[in-house]
Amino acid sequence: MTDPRDDLLLLDNQLCFALVTAARNIVSIYRPILEPLGITHPQYLVMLALWERSPRSLSDLAGTIALEPATASPLVKRLESIGLVQRERRPDDERRLDITLTDDGRALRGRALDVPGEVMAQTGLSPRELADIRDVLAPFSGPQKVA
Repeated sequence: MTDPRDDLLLLDNQLCFALVTAARNIVSIYRPILEPLGITHPQYLVMLALWERSPRSLSDLAGTIALEPATASPLVKRLESIGLVQRERRPDDERRLDITLTDDGRALRGRALDVPGEVMAQTGLSPRELADIRDVLAPFSGPQKVA
């Protein structure tokens, strides 16, 4: 007789596996949509945060997109190299690095307005379905929670 808990260890029954494969597949949908904008999916997340509020400190920006500053920094440097953002030290606090949008970075927002609709078209999900998925995942999203 088999242990009824054996099914709990099947790969296809793992929440972590479903989430990681879904995330990878969703990001792959974004890739060709973002390509004409000249940015990658992680860079898109940086731009979304800056379109909401700019300037932002590097640490605030990293926290907003749920990355460590050391991981966000190369993304910001690349966006700076293509002219979408600018990094500036604060005159009153040399330790703080502020990230601001350039004119080109602000203009890119207009071109990005079609991205969500294209993602919906590619996934076949309605705005309500996407919102439902987002809302279910919300307690587990955002900056890492330390117990």
